[in-house]
Amino acid sequence: MEINELTAAEAEVWQAFPRGAAVDFRTTQDETAALGTDWGDQRTVRAMVLKALLLDGPVVSGEVAALKVSGARITGALDLRYATVESVVRLSHCHFDEVPDLSGASLKYLNLTGSRLPGLASARVRVDGGLRLTDCRFTGPVRLGGAQIAGALYLERTEVTAPEGSERPALQLHQVTVGEDLCASRLRTQGEVRLNGASVSGSLRLEDAELRHPGAFVLNAEALEVGANLLGRRLAAHGRIDLRGARIPGRLDLLYSRLSNPDGTALRASSCVIGEVWLRGGEPMQGRLNLRRSQIEHLNLDPEMLPDQVRLLDLTYTSLTPHVPPELRLPMLERDEDTFDPHGYEQLTAAYRRTGDDDAARRVQLAKQRHHRTTLPWYGRLWGHVQDATVGYGFRPMRALGWLLSLLAVGSVAFALHTPPALKADEAPQFNPFFYTLDLLLPVISFGQEPAFAPRGWQQALAYTLVLIGWILATTVVAGVTRTVSRQ
Repeated sequence: MEINELTAAEAEVWQAFPRGAAVDFRTTQDETAALGTDWGDQRTVRAMVLKALLLDGPVVSGEVAALKVSGARITGALDLRYATVESVVRLSHCHFDEVPDLSGASLKYLNLTGSRLPGLASARVRVDGGLRLTDCRFTGPVRLGGAQIAGALYLERTEVTAPEGSERPALQLHQVTVGEDLCASRLRTQGEVRLNGASVSGSLRLEDAELRHPGAFVLNAEALEVGANLLGRRLAAHGRIDLRGARIPGRLDLLYSRLSNPDGTALRASSCVIGEVWLRGGEPMQGRLNLRRSQIEHLNLDPEMLPDQVRLLDLTYTSLTPHVPPELRLPMLERDEDTFDPHGYEQLTAAYRRTGDDDAARRVQLAKQRHHRTTLPWYGRLWGHVQDATVGYGFRPMRALGWLLSLLAVGSVAFALHTPPALKADEAPQFNPFFYTLDLLLPVISFGQEPAFAPRGWQQALAYTLVLIGWILATTVVAGVTRTVSRQ
Protein backbone atom coordinates (compact mmCIF):
# COMPACT_ATOMS: atom_id res chain seq x y z
CA MET A 1 0.00 0.00 0.00
CA GLU A 2 1.36 3.40 -0.97
CA ILE A 3 1.54 6.19 1.57
CA ASN A 4 -0.39 8.57 -0.67
CA GLU A 5 -3.45 6.31 -0.48
CA LEU A 6 -3.83 6.90 3.23
CA THR A 7 -6.26 9.29 4.88
CA ALA A 8 -4.94 11.85 7.34
CA ALA A 9 -5.77 9.60 10.30
CA GLU A 10 -4.15 6.59 8.67
CA ALA A 11 -1.06 8.58 7.76
CA GLU A 12 -0.65 9.63 11.37
CA VAL A 13 -0.81 6.01 12.49
CA TRP A 14 1.59 4.98 9.73
CA GLN A 15 4.17 7.55 10.72
CA ALA A 16 3.94 6.70 14.42
CA PHE A 17 4.30 2.93 13.93
CA PRO A 18 8.06 2.58 13.24
CA ARG A 19 8.89 4.70 16.30
CA GLY A 20 6.43 2.90 18.56
CA ALA A 21 4.67 6.20 19.26
CA ALA A 22 1.10 6.31 20.54
CA VAL A 23 -1.73 7.92 18.56
CA ASP A 24 -4.76 8.96 20.58
CA PHE A 25 -7.84 10.14 18.66
CA ARG A 26 -10.01 10.61 21.76
CA THR A 27 -11.26 14.08 22.53
CA THR A 28 -11.16 13.34 26.30
CA GLN A 29 -9.54 10.64 28.37
CA ASP A 30 -12.98 9.63 29.70
CA GLU A 31 -14.41 8.96 26.26
CA THR A 32 -15.51 5.37 25.72
CA ALA A 33 -15.62 3.42 22.49
CA ALA A 34 -19.08 2.21 23.36
CA LEU A 35 -20.50 5.65 22.60
CA GLY A 36 -19.30 5.80 19.00
CA THR A 37 -21.55 8.71 18.13
CA ASP A 38 -19.76 10.54 15.31
CA TRP A 39 -16.35 9.17 14.47
CA GLY A 40 -15.71 11.07 11.26
CA ASP A 41 -12.90 10.48 8.77
CA GLN A 42 -10.38 12.09 11.09
CA ARG A 43 -10.80 9.15 13.49
CA THR A 44 -11.40 6.30 11.08
CA VAL A 45 -8.74 3.77 10.17
CA ARG A 46 -9.18 0.89 7.77
CA ALA A 47 -8.31 -2.58 9.07
CA MET A 48 -6.34 -3.29 5.91
CA VAL A 49 -3.98 -0.41 6.78
CA LEU A 50 -3.34 -1.88 10.22
CA LYS A 51 -2.72 -5.30 8.69
CA ALA A 52 -0.19 -3.84 6.25
CA LEU A 53 1.63 -2.12 9.10
CA LEU A 54 1.78 -5.24 11.24
CA LEU A 55 2.96 -7.57 8.48
CA ASP A 56 5.21 -5.29 6.39
CA GLY A 57 5.31 -1.86 8.00
CA PRO A 58 8.21 0.59 7.83
CA VAL A 59 11.09 0.31 10.28
CA VAL A 60 13.51 2.87 11.63
CA SER A 61 16.96 1.87 12.72
CA GLY A 62 17.35 2.05 16.49
CA GLU A 63 13.58 2.19 17.11
CA VAL A 64 11.13 -0.53 18.23
CA ALA A 65 8.04 -0.59 16.03
CA ALA A 66 4.68 -0.85 17.78
CA LEU A 67 1.04 -0.26 16.89
CA LYS A 68 -0.45 1.95 19.61
CA VAL A 69 -3.80 3.48 18.68
CA SER A 70 -6.54 4.78 20.95
CA GLY A 71 -10.03 6.09 20.21
CA ALA A 72 -10.22 5.08 16.53
CA ARG A 73 -12.97 3.54 14.49
CA ILE A 74 -11.63 0.52 12.63
CA THR A 75 -13.55 -0.36 9.49
CA GLY A 76 -13.37 -3.65 7.68
CA ALA A 77 -12.17 -6.95 9.12
CA LEU A 78 -8.74 -7.09 10.71
CA ASP A 79 -7.66 -10.44 9.29
CA LEU A 80 -4.43 -11.74 10.77
CA ARG A 81 -5.11 -15.44 10.45
CA TYR A 82 -1.92 -17.50 10.89
CA ALA A 83 0.18 -14.35 10.66
CA THR A 84 3.33 -13.74 12.67
CA VAL A 85 3.34 -10.27 14.23
CA GLU A 86 6.63 -9.18 15.76
CA SER A 87 5.50 -5.82 17.15
CA VAL A 88 3.36 -4.92 20.14
CA VAL A 89 -0.32 -4.34 19.30
CA ARG A 90 -2.39 -1.94 21.39
CA LEU A 91 -5.77 -0.91 20.00
CA SER A 92 -7.41 0.52 23.09
CA HIS A 93 -10.77 2.33 23.30
CA CYS A 94 -11.39 1.59 19.62
CA HIS A 95 -14.62 0.75 17.85
CA PHE A 96 -14.45 -2.27 15.51
CA ASP A 97 -17.09 -2.49 12.80
CA GLU A 98 -16.32 -6.16 12.10
CA VAL A 99 -14.99 -9.14 14.04
CA PRO A 100 -11.16 -9.27 14.12
CA ASP A 101 -9.84 -12.70 13.13
CA LEU A 102 -6.57 -13.66 14.80
CA SER A 103 -7.03 -17.43 14.50
CA GLY A 104 -3.72 -19.26 14.51
CA ALA A 105 -1.74 -16.00 14.65
CA SER A 106 1.44 -15.52 16.64
CA LEU A 107 1.68 -12.24 18.55
CA LYS A 108 4.05 -10.62 20.98
CA TYR A 109 1.42 -8.75 22.97
CA LEU A 110 -2.17 -7.70 22.37
CA ASN A 111 -4.09 -5.00 24.23
CA LEU A 112 -7.71 -4.15 23.32
CA THR A 113 -8.58 -2.38 26.59
CA GLY A 114 -11.81 -0.39 26.52
CA SER A 115 -12.72 -1.32 22.94
CA ARG A 116 -16.08 -2.23 21.52
CA LEU A 117 -16.23 -5.22 19.18
CA PRO A 118 -18.92 -7.37 17.54
CA GLY A 119 -16.91 -10.42 18.62
CA LEU A 120 -13.41 -11.85 18.49
CA ALA A 121 -12.12 -14.86 16.57
CA SER A 122 -8.81 -15.93 18.08
CA ALA A 123 -8.86 -19.72 18.22
CA ARG A 124 -5.38 -21.22 18.64
CA VAL A 125 -3.77 -17.78 18.80
CA ARG A 126 -0.35 -17.66 20.41
CA VAL A 127 0.68 -14.65 22.50
CA ASP A 128 4.20 -14.52 23.87
CA GLY A 129 3.24 -11.88 26.44
CA GLY A 130 -0.14 -10.97 27.87
CA LEU A 131 -3.57 -10.64 26.28
CA ARG A 132 -5.52 -7.72 27.70
CA LEU A 133 -9.26 -7.48 27.04
CA THR A 134 -10.05 -5.31 30.06
CA ASP A 135 -13.18 -3.10 29.93
CA CYS A 136 -14.12 -4.42 26.50
CA ARG A 137 -17.69 -4.72 25.21
CA PHE A 138 -18.38 -7.67 22.94
CA THR A 139 -21.78 -7.93 21.29
CA GLY A 140 -20.93 -11.34 19.88
CA PRO A 141 -19.00 -14.45 20.94
CA VAL A 142 -15.34 -14.34 21.91
CA ARG A 143 -13.50 -17.42 20.63
CA LEU A 144 -10.15 -18.16 22.24
CA GLY A 145 -10.30 -21.95 22.20
CA GLY A 146 -6.88 -23.56 22.14
CA ALA A 147 -5.08 -20.24 22.65
CA GLN A 148 -1.61 -20.25 24.19
CA ILE A 149 -0.89 -17.18 26.26
CA ALA A 150 2.51 -17.03 27.92
CA GLY A 151 1.56 -14.16 30.21
CA ALA A 152 -1.74 -13.28 31.85
CA LEU A 153 -5.20 -13.09 30.27
CA TYR A 154 -7.19 -10.05 31.41
CA LEU A 155 -10.98 -9.95 31.12
CA GLU A 156 -11.68 -7.58 34.00
CA ARG A 157 -14.87 -5.50 33.79
CA THR A 158 -15.54 -6.93 30.33
CA GLU A 159 -19.01 -7.60 28.95
CA VAL A 160 -19.73 -10.43 26.51
CA THR A 161 -23.20 -10.97 25.11
CA ALA A 162 -24.02 -13.84 22.79
CA PRO A 163 -26.74 -13.14 20.21
CA GLU A 164 -30.17 -14.29 21.35
CA GLY A 165 -30.85 -17.83 20.21
CA SER A 166 -27.20 -18.52 19.44
CA GLU A 167 -25.97 -22.01 20.36
CA ARG A 168 -22.36 -20.89 20.54
CA PRO A 169 -20.84 -20.04 23.92
CA ALA A 170 -20.48 -16.36 24.66
CA LEU A 171 -16.89 -16.84 25.83
CA GLN A 172 -14.97 -19.81 24.47
CA LEU A 173 -11.80 -20.54 26.42
CA HIS A 174 -11.73 -24.32 26.12
CA GLN A 175 -8.26 -25.89 25.96
CA VAL A 176 -6.71 -22.47 26.51
CA THR A 177 -3.30 -22.34 28.19
CA VAL A 178 -2.46 -19.30 30.34
CA GLY A 179 1.05 -18.95 31.74
CA GLU A 180 0.05 -16.62 34.58
CA ASP A 181 -3.33 -15.53 36.02
CA LEU A 182 -6.64 -15.46 34.21
CA CYS A 183 -8.16 -12.27 35.61
CA ALA A 184 -11.90 -11.96 35.04
CA SER A 185 -13.06 -9.95 38.04
CA ARG A 186 -16.36 -8.14 37.42
CA LEU A 187 -16.78 -9.99 34.14
CA ARG A 188 -20.32 -9.80 32.74
CA THR A 189 -21.54 -12.46 30.34
CA GLN A 190 -24.82 -13.45 28.75
CA GLY A 191 -24.39 -17.02 27.54
CA GLU A 192 -22.06 -19.91 28.29
CA VAL A 193 -18.48 -19.42 29.45
CA ARG A 194 -16.59 -22.50 28.25
CA LEU A 195 -13.36 -23.33 30.06
CA ASN A 196 -13.28 -27.11 29.82
CA GLY A 197 -9.79 -28.51 29.51
CA ALA A 198 -8.22 -25.11 30.19
CA SER A 199 -4.92 -24.79 32.03
CA VAL A 200 -4.09 -21.72 34.12
CA SER A 201 -0.69 -21.69 35.76
CA GLY A 202 -1.68 -19.01 38.28
CA SER A 203 -5.14 -18.24 39.65
CA LEU A 204 -8.50 -17.93 37.94
CA ARG A 205 -10.12 -14.78 39.32
CA LEU A 206 -13.90 -14.33 39.05
CA GLU A 207 -14.54 -11.97 41.97
CA ASP A 208 -17.73 -9.90 41.58
CA ALA A 209 -18.41 -11.49 38.19
CA GLU A 210 -21.96 -11.89 36.92
CA LEU A 211 -22.55 -14.83 34.59
CA ARG A 212 -26.01 -15.37 33.12
CA HIS A 213 -27.33 -18.34 31.15
CA PRO A 214 -30.45 -19.50 33.03
CA GLY A 215 -31.35 -23.16 32.65
CA ALA A 216 -28.10 -24.07 30.87
CA PHE A 217 -24.35 -24.14 31.36
CA VAL A 218 -23.16 -20.77 32.57
CA LEU A 219 -19.60 -21.92 33.40
CA ASN A 220 -18.48 -25.16 31.78
CA ALA A 221 -15.03 -25.91 33.20
CA GLU A 222 -14.69 -29.68 33.17
CA ALA A 223 -11.12 -30.92 33.65
CA LEU A 224 -9.95 -27.39 34.43
CA GLU A 225 -6.42 -27.22 35.85
CA VAL A 226 -5.45 -24.25 37.99
CA GLY A 227 -2.00 -23.80 39.46
CA ALA A 228 -3.20 -21.87 42.51
CA ASN A 229 -6.78 -20.74 43.28
CA LEU A 230 -10.18 -20.28 41.72
CA LEU A 231 -11.41 -17.09 43.36
CA GLY A 232 -15.11 -16.34 42.99
CA ARG A 233 -16.05 -14.16 45.93
CA ARG A 234 -19.39 -12.42 45.39
CA LEU A 235 -19.82 -14.33 42.14
CA ALA A 236 -23.39 -14.25 40.80
CA ALA A 237 -24.04 -17.20 38.49
CA HIS A 238 -27.46 -17.80 36.93
CA GLY A 239 -27.17 -21.22 35.36
CA ARG A 240 -25.11 -24.36 35.84
CA ILE A 241 -21.48 -24.29 36.98
CA ASP A 242 -19.67 -27.50 36.05
CA LEU A 243 -16.18 -28.14 37.45
CA ARG A 244 -16.18 -31.93 37.09
CA GLY A 245 -12.67 -33.34 37.17
CA ALA A 246 -11.05 -29.98 38.01
CA ARG A 247 -7.69 -29.78 39.76
CA ILE A 248 -7.35 -26.81 42.11
CA PRO A 249 -4.50 -27.19 44.62
CA GLY A 250 -5.36 -23.94 46.41
CA ARG A 251 -8.83 -22.54 47.18
CA LEU A 252 -12.14 -22.76 45.44
CA ASP A 253 -13.34 -19.54 47.05
CA LEU A 254 -17.08 -18.93 46.73
CA LEU A 255 -17.59 -16.73 49.78
CA TYR A 256 -20.67 -14.48 49.52
CA SER A 257 -21.55 -16.00 46.14
CA ARG A 258 -25.04 -16.36 44.66
CA LEU A 259 -25.47 -19.56 42.67
CA SER A 260 -28.82 -20.19 41.04
CA ASN A 261 -30.14 -22.90 38.73
CA PRO A 262 -33.47 -23.84 40.33
CA ASP A 263 -34.47 -26.62 37.94
CA GLY A 264 -31.10 -28.37 37.80
CA THR A 265 -27.60 -28.46 39.19
CA ALA A 266 -26.26 -25.14 40.44
CA LEU A 267 -22.71 -26.35 41.19
CA ARG A 268 -21.11 -29.60 40.12
CA ALA A 269 -17.62 -30.17 41.48
CA SER A 270 -17.55 -33.96 41.32
CA SER A 271 -14.40 -36.06 40.83
CA CYS A 272 -12.29 -33.01 41.69
CA VAL A 273 -9.08 -32.67 43.66
CA ILE A 274 -9.22 -29.38 45.59
CA GLY A 275 -7.15 -28.00 48.44
CA GLU A 276 -9.90 -25.96 50.07
CA VAL A 277 -13.53 -25.21 49.29
CA TRP A 278 -14.99 -22.07 50.85
CA LEU A 279 -18.76 -21.81 50.56
CA ARG A 280 -20.01 -19.40 53.18
CA GLY A 281 -21.73 -16.09 53.74
CA GLY A 282 -23.89 -16.05 50.63
CA GLU A 283 -27.54 -16.73 49.90
CA PRO A 284 -28.82 -20.33 49.98
CA MET A 285 -27.91 -22.08 46.76
CA GLN A 286 -30.81 -22.61 44.37
CA GLY A 287 -30.42 -25.92 42.61
CA ARG A 288 -28.41 -29.07 43.33
CA LEU A 289 -24.92 -29.19 44.81
CA ASN A 290 -22.83 -32.12 43.55
CA LEU A 291 -19.51 -32.92 45.27
CA ARG A 292 -19.50 -36.66 44.58
CA ARG A 293 -16.18 -38.53 44.48
CA SER A 294 -14.17 -35.37 45.12
CA GLN A 295 -11.11 -35.12 47.35
CA ILE A 296 -11.00 -31.94 49.40
CA GLU A 297 -8.41 -31.20 52.05
CA HIS A 298 -10.43 -28.56 53.89
CA LEU A 299 -14.16 -27.94 53.50
CA ASN A 300 -15.33 -24.56 54.79
CA LEU A 301 -19.06 -25.00 54.38
CA ASP A 302 -21.92 -22.98 55.81
CA PRO A 303 -24.95 -25.27 56.37
CA GLU A 304 -27.26 -22.35 55.61
CA MET A 305 -25.97 -22.12 52.04
CA LEU A 306 -26.83 -25.74 51.22
CA PRO A 307 -29.74 -26.35 48.84
CA ASP A 308 -32.50 -28.92 49.27
CA GLN A 309 -30.63 -31.46 47.13
CA VAL A 310 -27.01 -32.35 47.87
CA ARG A 311 -24.89 -35.07 46.23
CA LEU A 312 -22.04 -36.19 48.51
CA LEU A 313 -21.54 -39.85 47.60
CA ASP A 314 -17.88 -40.86 48.16
CA LEU A 315 -16.85 -37.28 48.99
CA THR A 316 -13.60 -37.27 50.99
CA TYR A 317 -12.44 -34.37 53.14
CA THR A 318 -9.93 -34.00 55.96
CA SER A 319 -11.34 -31.11 57.99
CA LEU A 320 -14.68 -29.32 58.14
CA THR A 321 -15.46 -25.82 59.39
CA PRO A 322 -17.18 -23.96 60.94
CA HIS A 323 -17.63 -26.17 63.99
CA VAL A 324 -21.38 -26.43 64.44
CA PRO A 325 -23.61 -29.02 66.17
CA PRO A 326 -24.08 -32.21 64.13
CA GLU A 327 -27.81 -31.53 63.91
CA LEU A 328 -26.94 -28.73 61.44
CA ARG A 329 -24.65 -31.00 59.37
CA LEU A 330 -26.73 -34.17 59.26
CA PRO A 331 -29.46 -32.88 56.90
CA MET A 332 -26.93 -32.62 54.06
CA LEU A 333 -26.31 -36.38 54.35
CA GLU A 334 -30.01 -37.10 54.01
CA ARG A 335 -30.57 -35.09 50.82
CA ASP A 336 -28.77 -37.40 48.40
CA GLU A 337 -31.77 -38.77 46.50
CA ASP A 338 -32.95 -40.64 49.60
CA THR A 339 -29.99 -43.04 49.33
CA PHE A 340 -28.07 -44.25 52.35
CA ASP A 341 -24.37 -43.41 52.12
CA PRO A 342 -22.47 -44.75 55.17
CA HIS A 343 -19.26 -43.17 53.85
CA GLY A 344 -20.71 -39.69 54.32
CA TYR A 345 -21.47 -40.37 57.98
CA GLU A 346 -17.99 -41.79 58.55
CA GLN A 347 -16.43 -38.68 57.02
CA LEU A 348 -18.47 -36.39 59.25
CA THR A 349 -17.67 -38.54 62.29
CA ALA A 350 -13.95 -38.36 61.54
CA ALA A 351 -14.14 -34.58 61.14
CA TYR A 352 -15.67 -34.18 64.60
CA ARG A 353 -13.18 -36.57 66.16
CA ARG A 354 -10.26 -34.60 64.75
CA THR A 355 -11.54 -31.59 66.68
CA GLY A 356 -11.89 -33.66 69.85
CA ASP A 357 -15.71 -33.52 69.90
CA ASP A 358 -16.44 -37.18 70.64
CA ASP A 359 -20.02 -36.49 71.71
CA ALA A 360 -20.82 -34.98 68.31
CA ALA A 361 -19.13 -37.94 66.62
CA ARG A 362 -21.36 -40.37 68.57
CA ARG A 363 -24.47 -38.43 67.59
CA VAL A 364 -23.47 -38.68 63.93
CA GLN A 365 -23.02 -42.44 64.30
CA LEU A 366 -26.43 -42.72 65.97
CA ALA A 367 -27.99 -40.81 63.07
CA LYS A 368 -26.23 -43.18 60.68
CA GLN A 369 -27.85 -46.22 62.32
CA ARG A 370 -31.26 -44.55 62.26
CA HIS A 371 -30.93 -43.71 58.58
CA HIS A 372 -29.75 -47.23 57.82
CA ARG A 373 -32.81 -48.59 59.65
CA THR A 374 -35.09 -47.02 57.04
CA THR A 375 -33.51 -49.23 54.33
CA LEU A 376 -34.19 -52.51 56.18
CA PRO A 377 -37.20 -54.88 55.92
CA TRP A 378 -39.89 -54.64 58.57
CA TYR A 379 -38.30 -57.10 60.99
CA GLY A 380 -34.97 -55.31 60.70
CA ARG A 381 -36.64 -51.97 61.36
CA LEU A 382 -38.43 -53.47 64.38
CA TRP A 383 -35.18 -54.75 65.88
CA GLY A 384 -33.58 -51.41 65.10
CA HIS A 385 -36.28 -49.56 67.01
CA VAL A 386 -35.68 -51.86 69.98
CA GLN A 387 -31.94 -51.17 69.95
CA ASP A 388 -32.56 -47.45 69.56
CA ALA A 389 -35.07 -47.27 72.40
CA THR A 390 -33.00 -49.37 74.79
CA VAL A 391 -29.36 -48.35 74.31
CA GLY A 392 -29.36 -45.94 71.35
CA TYR A 393 -27.50 -48.51 69.21
CA GLY A 394 -24.78 -48.65 71.83
CA PHE A 395 -24.18 -44.90 71.84
CA ARG A 396 -26.55 -44.28 74.75
CA PRO A 397 -25.57 -47.03 77.23
CA MET A 398 -27.12 -45.17 80.18
CA ARG A 399 -30.52 -45.82 78.66
CA ALA A 400 -30.13 -49.51 79.52
CA LEU A 401 -29.44 -48.56 83.13
CA GLY A 402 -32.52 -46.37 83.13
CA TRP A 403 -34.67 -49.22 81.81
CA LEU A 404 -33.14 -51.61 84.34
CA LEU A 405 -33.77 -49.31 87.30
CA SER A 406 -37.33 -48.58 86.20
CA LEU A 407 -38.22 -52.26 85.76
CA LEU A 408 -36.42 -53.11 88.97
CA ALA A 409 -38.55 -50.61 90.84
CA VAL A 410 -41.79 -51.91 89.27
CA GLY A 411 -40.95 -55.53 90.00
CA SER A 412 -39.77 -54.87 93.53
CA VAL A 413 -42.97 -53.06 94.45
CA ALA A 414 -45.20 -55.64 92.74
CA PHE A 415 -43.56 -58.64 94.41
CA ALA A 416 -43.26 -56.88 97.77
CA LEU A 417 -47.03 -56.35 97.89
CA HIS A 418 -47.77 -60.01 97.08
CA THR A 419 -44.98 -62.42 97.91
CA PRO A 420 -45.00 -65.38 95.49
CA PRO A 421 -45.20 -68.84 97.15
CA ALA A 422 -42.01 -70.84 97.58
CA LEU A 423 -41.55 -74.10 95.72
CA LYS A 424 -40.16 -75.78 98.88
CA ALA A 425 -41.01 -73.79 101.95
CA ASP A 426 -38.48 -75.52 104.17
CA GLU A 427 -35.60 -75.02 101.72
CA ALA A 428 -36.40 -71.61 100.23
CA PRO A 429 -34.32 -68.59 101.27
CA GLN A 430 -35.99 -65.56 102.78
CA PHE A 431 -37.82 -63.77 99.96
CA ASN A 432 -36.29 -60.47 98.83
CA PRO A 433 -38.39 -58.66 96.21
CA PHE A 434 -35.43 -56.54 95.02
CA PHE A 435 -33.06 -59.43 94.36
CA TYR A 436 -35.91 -61.61 93.05
CA THR A 437 -36.65 -58.96 90.40
CA LEU A 438 -32.94 -58.59 89.70
CA ASP A 439 -32.72 -62.37 89.22
CA LEU A 440 -35.48 -62.16 86.60
CA LEU A 441 -33.88 -59.24 84.72
CA LEU A 442 -30.28 -60.50 84.63
CA PRO A 443 -30.12 -63.64 82.48
CA VAL A 444 -26.59 -64.65 83.54
CA ILE A 445 -26.22 -63.71 87.21
CA SER A 446 -28.28 -65.61 89.82
CA PHE A 447 -28.94 -64.62 93.42
CA GLY A 448 -30.85 -67.84 94.22
CA GLN A 449 -34.24 -66.09 94.40
CA GLU A 450 -35.82 -66.84 91.04
CA PRO A 451 -35.61 -70.71 91.12
CA ALA A 452 -36.94 -70.84 94.70
CA PHE A 453 -40.30 -69.13 94.15
CA ALA A 454 -43.19 -69.74 91.73
CA PRO A 455 -45.40 -66.71 91.08
CA ARG A 456 -48.95 -67.27 89.86
CA GLY A 457 -51.52 -65.31 87.86
CA TRP A 458 -50.59 -61.77 86.98
CA GLN A 459 -47.30 -62.09 88.87
CA GLN A 460 -46.33 -64.98 86.64
CA ALA A 461 -47.05 -62.84 83.54
CA LEU A 462 -44.97 -60.03 85.07
CA ALA A 463 -42.12 -62.44 85.74
CA TYR A 464 -42.16 -63.72 82.15
CA THR A 465 -42.19 -60.14 80.89
CA LEU A 466 -39.22 -59.19 83.05
CA VAL A 467 -37.25 -62.24 81.85
CA LEU A 468 -38.00 -61.39 78.20
CA ILE A 469 -37.08 -57.74 78.61
CA GLY A 470 -33.92 -58.75 80.45
CA TRP A 471 -32.79 -60.87 77.53
CA ILE A 472 -33.60 -58.08 75.07
CA LEU A 473 -31.66 -55.57 77.15
CA ALA A 474 -28.70 -57.92 77.42
CA THR A 475 -28.70 -58.66 73.68
CA THR A 476 -28.96 -55.03 72.64
CA VAL A 477 -26.27 -53.97 75.11
CA VAL A 478 -23.89 -56.64 73.79
CA ALA A 479 -24.69 -55.71 70.17
CA GLY A 480 -24.24 -52.00 70.85
CA VAL A 481 -21.04 -52.41 72.80
CA THR A 482 -19.63 -54.73 70.14
CA ARG A 483 -20.46 -52.19 67.43
CA THR A 484 -18.91 -49.36 69.42
CA VAL A 485 -15.72 -51.26 70.25
CA SER A 486 -15.25 -52.45 66.68
CA ARG A 487 -15.56 -48.86 65.47
CA GLN A 488 -12.83 -47.53 67.75
